[in-house]
Amino acid sequence: MNRQERMRLLKAAKRAQARAYAPYSGFQVGAAVLTARGRIYAGANVENSSYGLTICAERVAIFKAVNAGERQIVALVVYTQTKGFTPACGACLQVLSEFGKNPVVVLAGQNGTREFRLRELLRFGFRLAPVQPIRSRPCR
Repeated sequence: MNRQERMRLLKAAKRAQARAYAPYSGFQVGAAVLTARGRIYAGANVENSSYGLTICAERVAIFKAVNAGERQIVALVVYTQTKGFTPACGACLQVLSEFGKNPVVVLAGQNGTREFRLRELLRFGFRLAPVQPIRSRPCR
């Protein structure tokens, strides 16, 4: 990821963060992913009264990319308006590992950015083997 891509990702994550729906925690998060095709997809956290149904910004961005046909993510930026850095949760990192071998993960806040590789944050991620499609047999 070059400097220009990094700046575009950060800008997209900041814009997304402003659209977060976080009436219960007040904690707004924006995220943006860069795909191998050079496309950027952004998302924000969306809370729900049934808190377990809340979805993180990172997964919103990843799922938007996947829904658009992307399968390879090379970078993720997570932005919050905190002084420190807010890392992606384990669930989001595991989802990211499904669509990237070891993507760059940038944590961004009011005091700057910090860059990691996915394997630094998710040391024991896993992938299952894809299931082979079941072929239907004609009825006799």
